Amino acid sequence: MPANRNALIRYKTIDKCLQNRYRLWTLDDLIEACSDALYEYEGILKGVSRRTIQADVQFMRSDKLGYNAPIIVVDKKYYTYDDPDYSITNVPLTNQDMQKLNETVEFLKQFKGFTHFRELDSMIQKLEAHVYSQATNQAPVIDFEKNEDLKGLDYLEVLYQAIINRKPIKLTYQSFTARKSNTFDFHCYLLKEYRNRWFVIGVVDRTETLMNLALDRIISVDKSEIRYIPRPGFSADEYYKNTIGVTVSSSRPVEKVILYIIQKHAPYVLTKPFHSSQKLIEEDHYGITISMKVQLNFELEKEILAFGDAIKVIAPESLRKHIRDRLQGGIDLYNTDISKKGLVALSRKIEHLGFGILSFVYTVREIRKIKAKIDNLNKSHPDGVLGPSMDLSQFNQFKPLLINKNLSNIIKCIDKNLKLINLKIFQYPYETEWYQQIAGSESPIEMLHDYSYRITIYLDDSNVKNGALKIAPRSHRKELGIKEIRTMGHRIKAAIKGADSIRSGINTMKSF
Repeated sequence: MPANRNALIRYKTIDKCLQNRYRLWTLDDLIEACSDALYEYEGILKGVSRRTIQADVQFMRSDKLGYNAPIIVVDKKYYTYDDPDYSITNVPLTNQDMQKLNETVEFLKQFKGFTHFRELDSMIQKLEAHVYSQATNQAPVIDFEKNEDLKGLDYLEVLYQAIINRKPIKLTYQSFTARKSNTFDFHCYLLKEYRNRWFVIGVVDRTETLMNLALDRIISVDKSEIRYIPRPGFSADEYYKNTIGVTVSSSRPVEKVILYIIQKHAPYVLTKPFHSSQKLIEEDHYGITISMKVQLNFELEKEILAFGDAIKVIAPESLRKHIRDRLQGGIDLYNTDISKKGLVALSRKIEHLGFGILSFVYTVREIRKIKAKIDNLNKSHPDGVLGPSMDLSQFNQFKPLLINKNLSNIIKCIDKNLKLINLKIFQYPYETEWYQQIAGSESPIEMLHDYSYRITIYLDDSNVKNGALKIAPRSHRKELGIKEIRTMGHRIKAAIKGADSIRSGINTMKSF
């Protein structure tokens, strides 16, 4: 039996090598790969001989195991598959195989319904469906959830072997938030599937905190030369006892979560509970109220948000506020979605008036970030108020926030050649005399909000025609008389043109 197992390891290794068409494989390369695989899986140090691999290749070419592998030799040196899509794992089952599988399925079906073998139910159903499909040459009658394009599935086997053989690995990993990948020694204890994504649970060498690493973020898996660190007493059931999903935090407390679900969606929650601790608190004609004791994490939020307007968080308050903010953020994405027709209307309004008050350019989240930046700058000012000037370093902090997608599209719609050259922010109530003076001297593309911040943006390529920097409404379209200017009550930098007329001027700013 060991010899048969070693042969299967060699066949699988050769198959994996020949599927990799980005490399040319000599006989010596195949010998080295098979020797490494036998050492990794069986601890065999002596390796394999040249004659053994040659015999393996001939055996795979034959029909003895039904492989009929199309192995060819290119340039009398390099081994490869003539069919790039071939693999011994894709070989169809023989009639004898089907008979054995049918007997196996019938035997396993006897255990369905027993408490101790309940975890086998789904596996038996999958196997039964596959056997039925192969035997009758018909489409399967059971379709299980799957994601064949998910990255990282190739690492399942090597991680599984690392766990059962208690061997550490060297991982190269890059999370979604990391700018670059990291390589570290990792000790695996468990493979976990959640919503068709796979995770490996373990610890980084010389640490005790358990980590969940997504297989689709793994870049490479290599051998590690360090000693394996076991985790005595580790239990998956205990580890995930108070958690929905895979995100577990040792520092986060277990909290009582109370949810209200409207009557229409109540049956879905009652028949498929969020968590094993779920309890029905109250039920009436309008809906149900349930409770559960879990850690607050990302997966819990996703479960709640999946019900949309059919669910409401009652407690705790922190989760209630967070879900409300996320729902509001989703509404903001629709409110700030400016259509092409709306862009044209806004650009014409700005071009006609010389300035414009733009609504729903920024989401609430973006406004909060802008406010936080302003508050930080205020701390550095002696009077606690952001003044009318801003240096380059301050400007660069605001640029990614202020020049968002909406504002960029509006500016491009006015004139695609425009670009930002300066920016001013004033923190003063817009009813004050000071604000009126500033508003009169520098007309903005401005945003007025509850925070009472006025954003003045200077654009280059400003001229009379496009009206980007006019001082008074519509003053770029006509010459104002002295009487009109006095009536406006604004301080205007002007250039006298004749005896009885004056035209508003443009203050040229140095480009950053």
